[in-house]
Amino acid sequence: MLALAGLVGVPVSVAAFAFLALLHWLTGFVWEDLPERWGLDPVPWWWPVPWLLVGGVLVAVAVSRLPGHGGHVPIAGLSAEPVPPSHLPGILLAALGGLPLGVVLGPEAPLMAVGAALATILAGRWIARGPENALVSTSGSAAAVAVIFGSPLVAAVFILESAGRAGLRQTLVVLPCLLSAGVGALVFTGLGEWTGLAVPSLSLPGLDVPARPDLADLLWTIPLAVVIAVGVRQVHHLGRRLVPHATRRPALMAMVAVAVTAAAAAAYSLLTGRSPVEVLLSGQEGLGTFTQEGDVPGAWALAALLVLKGLAYAVSLATLRGGPIFPALFLGAAFGVLLSGLPGFGTAPAMAAGMAAATAAILPLPVSAAVLVTLLLGSGAAGMTPIVLIAVVVAFATERLIDRDGGEAREPAPGPA
Repeated sequence: MLALAGLVGVPVSVAAFAFLALLHWLTGFVWEDLPERWGLDPVPWWWPVPWLLVGGVLVAVAVSRLPGHGGHVPIAGLSAEPVPPSHLPGILLAALGGLPLGVVLGPEAPLMAVGAALATILAGRWIARGPENALVSTSGSAAAVAVIFGSPLVAAVFILESAGRAGLRQTLVVLPCLLSAGVGALVFTGLGEWTGLAVPSLSLPGLDVPARPDLADLLWTIPLAVVIAVGVRQVHHLGRRLVPHATRRPALMAMVAVAVTAAAAAAYSLLTGRSPVEVLLSGQEGLGTFTQEGDVPGAWALAALLVLKGLAYAVSLATLRGGPIFPALFLGAAFGVLLSGLPGFGTAPAMAAGMAAATAAILPLPVSAAVLVTLLLGSGAAGMTPIVLIAVVVAFATERLIDRDGGEAREPAPGPA
């Protein structure tokens, strides 16, 4: 099984690299290259409208016409369950048609699905359906997302914690997942050097992380995590209210979601004078906005960004296809920056607490949230670990207290009949 997991990880990683490279190229073409070529600098408020409408049509076709309904519904979190190969066309159409055209979701969920489906196809000739098939499928997901989180270790932890919730024995999954994630990272590195193609991963350029937190940082972390958990719960609650409508009329609700997203982006641009792109996309490559001097949004812009991107995120979670993690990270970082002006609260601790709390609140994966944010902080992670762990625990517990029927909330939304 270990040998099979390692072998399968190579072609899966190549396919995942191609998927991410294409996604990155499409995103840059729509939001950077075309506006620059046509002299639209900065991007005008109306620019997202036609692209989101096109993306909505493509996602609508995937969720209403193709097998698998475009993949896993993101409001249910992440899924490490096996994906039938017949679902691949719908998953790819929903991801490549929606994510680069402005949908407020990340690439991690379709990447996991693509990796699982390809691993199932490749291993199908050697093993029969059963527990072994599920193990290889899960290791394929680990190989596919080995780089997108910034570290293969983070990818393996996410897959393992998701697999545990799916009922797979973690003692059996751990070694194949670790091996596949390591193989995937090697393949991604080699292909990046060989092709010169950029595949983005999470990073915080220019963030000055202190060696240790102050007492004020620790004290502010607790109320910040509570507020973020409450806010994320409201986003999730709004999305859940839309799920029944999306189940009955998936194509219509996909178009409604992109219309709401376009309106939110236009409103943000008109109200703040900033680029509407800040409201769109996953936020994965936008985290640097909060750490690089000279272009950090002011308090009013941050407040508008939280409200409007949060609204677009809520409708996307229920009706479109993609991953829920990166927008939550972005919103948590934005809220941390907004509160970093509180007495004694530094920017780095505030962002660390915000990202950790938002990730733990949107997903039932507290260990994964802690590991992701800790490694994202880079060389200063050791000093910020207490902040991250406190924020994760407080946010996770607060979210569970608010939503006592949390098990029902996390059930996958059914696809259309």
